[in-house]
Amino acid sequence: MPIDVPVSRARRIAAVLVVALGVAPPLGAQPRPPGATVDELLALARERTPELAVMRLEAEAAAERTGPAGAFPDPMFRIELQDIGNEGRGGPAALLPNRVGSTKYTIVQSLPWFGKRELKRAGAEADADAAQRRVDEAWSEVAMRVKSSFAQHWQVVRMERLVRDVLDLMQRLEDIAQSRYASGLAAQQDAIRAQSERAAMEGELVMLAGDRRRSIALLNAALARPPGAAIAEPERLRAIPPPAALDVDALVERLAARNPTLAVEDARIASAERARELAYRNRFPDVSVGVSPIQVGSRLAEWELMFEVAIPLQQTTRRSQERESARMRDAAVARKAGVFVRLQGEIGTAAAALEAARQTEALIAGRLLPLAQLNFESAVVGYENAKVDFATLLEAQRQIRKARQDVIKAQAEQAMRLAEIERIVGEDL
Repeated sequence: MPIDVPVSRARRIAAVLVVALGVAPPLGAQPRPPGATVDELLALARERTPELAVMRLEAEAAAERTGPAGAFPDPMFRIELQDIGNEGRGGPAALLPNRVGSTKYTIVQSLPWFGKRELKRAGAEADADAAQRRVDEAWSEVAMRVKSSFAQHWQVVRMERLVRDVLDLMQRLEDIAQSRYASGLAAQQDAIRAQSERAAMEGELVMLAGDRRRSIALLNAALARPPGAAIAEPERLRAIPPPAALDVDALVERLAARNPTLAVEDARIASAERARELAYRNRFPDVSVGVSPIQVGSRLAEWELMFEVAIPLQQTTRRSQERESARMRDAAVARKAGVFVRLQGEIGTAAAALEAARQTEALIAGRLLPLAQLNFESAVVGYENAKVDFATLLEAQRQIRKARQDVIKAQAEQAMRLAEIERIVGEDL
């Protein structure tokens, strides 16, 4: 006889069965830690880095100063009570406007000379632009640290894998040496040498484990995370652009157009230009206008208009201010020129180092590593046939191991130099 089960209860039972059978993901499963690719780390750094947050807030604060910089100053209000003792009228002393001799109300508005407000606003906008460019400059530095730390982490992980592979190989060589010793074809010293080599590589693994913890701590520091926070195994390095994209002259042109430090200096020059123009405009004085109604008793008896202007007598002071602003503008121009020369040298050095690492990798991977591989395979066969001694076999193993290590180092070096070039240029290549 069939049993009717309510629909809602049937759904709950089905959900329980799904979880029990392992179809649904386990409750409380931990998300995969970041770090498999450098793009993941860069996205995390953009969100979490405190220095970027500080720069963004300062840029927002600077943007808020542009409006008030070009605003009119607040008007002034003044009230004057005349004959508060009422001596002319023989009454008692008073402080109320309708009980004194007369009351004068004055409203005064200061008016900067033509163009001064616009120059102040333009100077504030240049300062705000410089603050925004400093955000880009800070991000370039953070991105370079993340990319370089990721390359170092990748190098340590690949070195560990290589040593573990060589350990397996040494186990095979030790087995061969033990077999030959048992057959009376080799000395016991061969097996001991193999064990000593394995012990040395196990010690190297211990050192690499320390390097891995250090590289993880560096990555977490760049990401504003605890030093021991989990970092995923790096999958791959970023692709290196072709040599044509790394031509020094082309890179210099790109840094002139895109480098954030140069953009900061351009904004400073613009601010200094506005300050210099404002200093020359200060030769013309500001004026003030006002209106004053005069109250007598309970009625307005008179109206007065006021016009005020400063007398520009301190010409020596103004000329000094003009010369100061001109020197500050010249200093800003000279500072940008100095920064450009320094960046040219840095990008030339980084590009040369990257090209050297690229050629090193090509030489080792294309010629030395295949030759070392052939030499090792030949040494293994020769040792098994008693044509070479165990020392020759160990030396062949060390050569192929060193060639693989040099390839890993050259690849990591290229990634770090690329990160430096991208910091200088101001954009990814």
